[in-house]
Amino acid sequence: MADAGLGVGANGAEGRPAWKRPTRGEHRWPVVVAVVAAIALQLMLPNPVVPQARYVLPVLELVVLVGLVAVNPFRIDRESAALRMGSLALTGLVVLANAWSVVLLVDELVSGRPTTATQLLTGGGEIWLINVLAFALVYWELDRGGPAVRANAGRDLPDFLFVQMQNPDFAPRDWEPAFVDYFYLSFTNATAFSPTDVMPLSRWAKLTMMVQAAVALVVVVLVVARAINALS
Repeated sequence: MADAGLGVGANGAEGRPAWKRPTRGEHRWPVVVAVVAAIALQLMLPNPVVPQARYVLPVLELVVLVGLVAVNPFRIDRESAALRMGSLALTGLVVLANAWSVVLLVDELVSGRPTTATQLLTGGGEIWLINVLAFALVYWELDRGGPAVRANAGRDLPDFLFVQMQNPDFAPRDWEPAFVDYFYLSFTNATAFSPTDVMPLSRWAKLTMMVQAAVALVVVVLVVARAINALS
């Protein structure tokens, strides 16, 4: 009996939606743009919310990114242990840099050191946006084993359920989640502090979304509160 919800019929793999069958893989350039944007934002952060050696982590991120682009510059469909480790290392560096900045920002706000409202809003806004980019990389990198595994249909069970997976009639036949979809997931989770139209299915996905929402909430509440206090 055919499974109409997943588009599986007499044609076998050809009748499946793109996210359930091997595909060419997605382009690398959206991820490159996101990482470069995160690095640029890290370099723009005010001194109180960055580590003393402020260029170490951004330089490491850039070196790993250049290495990944040099080895696999176009479509991400090669399953390689070295590439996988490099991609996870890059994501980890972006997350670490942002986590460090969040800790320093909270310390700066809680300690009550004299800071202008402009500095607070600018630094807090940049950290919030880096947080969105960092968790977009996490979701994209870990969902169903990562982009290369997804391209080769290595895992059937998704960690995130997108609307197009539930209603294939609402999407093109070649639709499958790409980095932009995970960026949207990260952005909405950081603004609504909860899932919107993308549902986390696995436990790690639920816990990661919970951590991101908590970080975004802390940054927004503390920054706005201190900014209002500074303005008054």
